[in-house]
Amino acid sequence: MNLFADIRSSVITSLEAMIAEGVLPEGLDFANVAVEPPRDASHGDMATNAAMVLAKPAKAKPRDIAEALAAKLAADPRIAGAEVAGPGFLNLRLNANVWADVVKAALSDPAFGKSTLGADKKINVEYVSANPTGPLHVGHTRGAVFGDALASLLDYAGYDVTREYYINDGGAQVDVLARSVYLRYLEAHGQEVTFEDGTYPGEYLIEAGEALKAKVGDAYIDKGEQYWLEDVREFGTDAMMQMIRDDLASIGVKMDVFYSEKSLYGTGRIEAAIKDLDDKGLIYRGTLEPPKGKLPEDWEAREQTLFKSTEFGDDVDRPIQKSDGAWTYFAPDIAYHFDKVTRGFDELIDVFGADHGGYVKRMKAAVAALSGNSVPLDIKLTQLVKLFKNGEPFKMSKRAGTFIMLRDLVEQVGADVTRFHMLTRKNDAPLDFDFDKVTEQSKDNPVFYVQYASARVHSVLRKAAEAGIDTSDLAAADMALASSEAELTLAAKIAEWPRLVEIAAKGHEPHRIAFYLYDLASEVHALWNRGNDDLSLRFLQEDDVPASQAKIALILAASVVISHGLGILGVTPAEEMR
Repeated sequence: MNLFADIRSSVITSLEAMIAEGVLPEGLDFANVAVEPPRDASHGDMATNAAMVLAKPAKAKPRDIAEALAAKLAADPRIAGAEVAGPGFLNLRLNANVWADVVKAALSDPAFGKSTLGADKKINVEYVSANPTGPLHVGHTRGAVFGDALASLLDYAGYDVTREYYINDGGAQVDVLARSVYLRYLEAHGQEVTFEDGTYPGEYLIEAGEALKAKVGDAYIDKGEQYWLEDVREFGTDAMMQMIRDDLASIGVKMDVFYSEKSLYGTGRIEAAIKDLDDKGLIYRGTLEPPKGKLPEDWEAREQTLFKSTEFGDDVDRPIQKSDGAWTYFAPDIAYHFDKVTRGFDELIDVFGADHGGYVKRMKAAVAALSGNSVPLDIKLTQLVKLFKNGEPFKMSKRAGTFIMLRDLVEQVGADVTRFHMLTRKNDAPLDFDFDKVTEQSKDNPVFYVQYASARVHSVLRKAAEAGIDTSDLAAADMALASSEAELTLAAKIAEWPRLVEIAAKGHEPHRIAFYLYDLASEVHALWNRGNDDLSLRFLQEDDVPASQAKIALILAASVVISHGLGILGVTPAEEMR
């Protein structure tokens, strides 16, 4: 049940009737006709912009259209009143039994809020994709949580979702990793080592060095790189990827696909992708203009193999092969996305850190060219996370060398708190993670506030059981016994859930789920608090089982939606607070 979509259908049916009667001209486009909550709740339960968006193409006054539409909607038994406001907005008031149906749907339909928006379209969400050179850090945490929640949201909205991690194991950084592991291997043999600039000094490699010693003994001691580099590169990469998998598991992230960049080299995949672009006339030999601003000292004009990315919205054409014949970093990225396109995905999403903003236009250009503009690519950038404790910037660990590890964050506050708080800001906005605030028990802490609402509902269920009140079939409760203004306000907020899911899924914005859950929890708490002063609003009505069942049904419906929403965010609902 999507009440907003249902009422919009009624609006569209009324508009079509007005066309049939000659009140409106034929050929009108209803795509931008919306039904949504009014900005001011005192204006009604819903509002539609139909008259405003149709006035110009219909060559009519908005108020005239709104008044005619109001008369038509009066025939809908769900609508108690339709009032024209301002220049032509139409505010709608719904009958109380409509909210009763919402509560019953939330309690009886396991799919309440789920959508067919995705229509089983195949969508690939690539996220994290950190270099396999060490454990995940706080910056990766935000991308991991955002990507995972987005994938869950899209799954909830009806998409066929593949969660994917791109292992950057084809570049020079894995050689640096191999040399760093080798140093720890020598250290495990009792040798003193020095980490030169460019190697990884983090203590997390100690275990890898000891594991390498256990595997090969002293076979690599005093041997040149040509004897061990390739083997240690593979060994080190495998060890780091296992560490990364463990990090992801600690925060509830499980990937469907781990895709190796190395698999693109020497297999003809890069060449096939470039040939596809070349066959489309998009590859040429040329010389790029010098970069704007101060020129680097080593810059020189040189002929390269270029991709005509400017034909697809990029600022400049991009080199894919250097003058010496080596591939640029962009070439395997093209091949990787070509592979995604050929795997049959209808849509692609990449989640990058904010430092990859320069890749957005070129990657979108590449996918547009490779797919013939048939596969959209959305790139979401996640901004930095700043850690605070006692009002001061906080650093937790030296074990990683120069960065703060994901596992330290989770050990400090738990996976649920970490995940929820990472979604309390839009992905492209900076986020402050204050250890004091994310663990305090107050309204200012959204994690606590939402979980507390869930716990309060479960406490009512326990008290109802102690009082002998049957709560096994609350969907059958007489909701007319829970129809005060405060109770209908909560029901109206529950009704927004299916609409909110579709809005969040369309915009690829899982933070909207967190925002909505906070608002829904606020309504639960407000109703609870009103019961302290108004006995008629208390959930357990003395000697009145039917009224108690109706009131419990209402807050249980809210709890069910909170559970669905937290499930999307990857957070476990609380049944009691500790």
